[in-house]
Amino acid sequence: MDEARAREVLASARVLPGPARDARLLALGENAVFAAGDLVVKVGRDAELLDRARRELDIALWLAGAGVPAVRAAEPEPRLVGRHPVTVWHRLPDPVRDAEPRDLAALLRVVHALPLPPFPLPPRELLGGVERWLRLAGDAIDPADAAYLRERRDGFAAAAAALTPRLTPGPIHGDALPRNVHVGPEGPVLVDLETFSCDLREHDLVVMVLSRDRYGLPAAAYDGFAEAYGWDVREWEGCSLLRGARETASCAWVAQHAPGSPGASAEFRRRVASLRDGDETVRWFSF
Repeated sequence: MDEARAREVLASARVLPGPARDARLLALGENAVFAAGDLVVKVGRDAELLDRARRELDIALWLAGAGVPAVRAAEPEPRLVGRHPVTVWHRLPDPVRDAEPRDLAALLRVVHALPLPPFPLPPRELLGGVERWLRLAGDAIDPADAAYLRERRDGFAAAAAALTPRLTPGPIHGDALPRNVHVGPEGPVLVDLETFSCDLREHDLVVMVLSRDRYGLPAAAYDGFAEAYGWDVREWEGCSLLRGARETASCAWVAQHAPGSPGASAEFRRRVASLRDGDETVRWFSF
């Protein structure tokens, strides 16, 4: 789904106060995210994401009831428009500054203290999207690279299932990055709730280890994150394994953008090559 298709769906949904062509595109990934007036609208890539969109709205309502600072839904149910799930959210005030790893750590402490919600949360299927992302990539990627990632996925999935956690499993954000924190006038709030899960709390902490190792997060920023959370997940014997699983998923995620983006195709090849070579010093770039 490119921006033009997402705007067609947005126009058909008729949820914004003005024309879809005037909406501001905030992000284009698993969802196209648009803002206009007091609303934000998320357009999902395909109908397979409908159940996840519905669950994200349930999670938003649950977090609101628990007093967790998080984005709030403007409509309680998703719409399905041209086989694309559409959800509508209240727009947050303009940020007062960029979110920092410490902000994320403070919110994770709150989330990790929550009991289970009154509805089922799935496990964190970290590698569950790999097949769909590779399928969406189609002929834009080398079949040998796709086969390599499938083999790597299967190996990490089996090993991760046998991990013994240090923390008590429970609700997690699932994609714990500073980009999923918005710092407004009243402080940091969580956004992008669609990967909320019930699983190892370590999932949320390993994300930042990978950010440090692959994406150029300064060591001091990572140390501040670990200090604010109260524990450094690198002390856990399962850290490298869970980190490797996330690396695999992050590599496959880029593949879905390769058909329409030379930049994504190049980044995908860079990531696969570094995994094949076992070279953990290769810098990855956010896409």
